[in-house]
Amino acid sequence: MKLKVLLPTKILLEEEVTKITAEAENGSFCLLPRHIDFVTALVPGILIFVSVRGEEKFLAVDEGILVKSGAQVLVSTRHAVQSSDLGLLQETVEKQFRVLNEREKVTRSALAKLEVNIVRQFMELGKGGLGF
Repeated sequence: MKLKVLLPTKILLEEEVTKITAEAENGSFCLLPRHIDFVTALVPGILIFVSVRGEEKFLAVDEGILVKSGAQVLVSTRHAVQSSDLGLLQETVEKQFRVLNEREKVTRSALAKLEVNIVRQFMELGKGGLGF
């Protein structure tokens, strides 16, 4: 099977694999080469895959979509981190998610300021006698 992991800005991974294990809302599942075509929503967790050389690799994924069509498996997610060491993966994910949380806080703060300014402008227009 050919596993391809797509992020919004790039292709993170494109590799020939023999086995994929992931988690959907209703539990974990395993895909092998002769598995039927399949589509599911992924929950945040660890996607495990085995390369054609027999190496087990790990991919931490945010929620996303997995589509198996023939020999192609596409995973589309907003955030993903790859490692062959599960302990190192946990550390990397924690660091990246801390950075993302900080960025989200800054973005939310900026958005709140924009909303307040828009409301103020509407109120000032109403005071100006435009009938608002």
